[in-house]
Amino acid sequence: MPRSTATAIWDGKLKDGGGQFSAGSGAFRGTYTFATRFEGATGTNPEELLAAAHAACFSMALAAGLEKAGTPATRVATLASCTIDMVDGSPKITTMRLEVRGKVPGLPRDAFVKAAQSAKDNCPVSKALKGNVAFELDARLE
Repeated sequence: MPRSTATAIWDGKLKDGGGQFSAGSGAFRGTYTFATRFEGATGTNPEELLAAAHAACFSMALAAGLEKAGTPATRVATLASCTIDMVDGSPKITTMRLEVRGKVPGLPRDAFVKAAQSAKDNCPVSKALKGNVAFELDARLE
C-alpha cells in the first residue's frame, strides 16, 4: 500500500506564531494559527483536516459496503464534525460526529442505517480513532 504524507511547519510561539501544512501529493495546502484552532477565527486547523479525512474515508467505506451488498449508492454525502475539548487540563479530540445522507434506490431506511453503522465501525480512520474518540452517527436517506 502506498504511504500518504503531509508536512507541517510551525513558526514562532504558540499564541502569536503560525503554521503551514501541505499534502505530500500537492493536492492541498493551508495555514493555521492558535486562533483558528482554539478561538474560532476564520481559517483551518488540525481538527478540520481530521474531519475531512474521516468524512472522505467513511463515505468511501459506505459506498463500498452498499455496492458489495448489491445496492450501490448514487450518492453519499458526509459532514464530519470534530470536537476538541479541555480534558484534565489539556486539549483532546473528544467527539467525531458523522452526518451522512445517501441516495440509494430501493434501499430501506433501516438497511441504510445498518450499512452506515458498519462503515463507521470499519473505515480506516474510524479504526484509528476507535477507543479514544466518541462517535456519533446520523444516517438518513434522501
